[in-house]
Amino acid sequence: MNWINTSKVIRFSEEKLTKVSLFRTDRFMVDLYCLKPGQVQKPHVHEGIDKVYYIVEGEGSFSVGDEERILGRGEAVLASAGQEHGLRNPGPDPLVILVLMAPPLP
Repeated sequence: MNWINTSKVIRFSEEKLTKVSLFRTDRFMVDLYCLKPGQVQKPHVHEGIDKVYYIVEGEGSFSVGDEERILGRGEAVLASAGQEHGLRNPGPDPLVILVLMAPPLP
């Protein structure tokens, strides 16, 4: 069995968002994204890959396509394959997000 206590692997960088790999198979991948206030993931696109952001801690501003929303703990958003998406932590608190991607990045 593969298991992990996500609260024990959360970590932040002063320079940029931190990605912590949790699980990876041939079919999907799961990461934690950890962002300090002011940090961003610039808008980008994944062709052929669906991505779900699930907010574990904090609040973040998420853009998917032409929409942007503030999401908090317990909320999730889907960026379907081919949709531009990005996020930012407007602060004042740290932001921790569970990110699922299928299929995984090459």
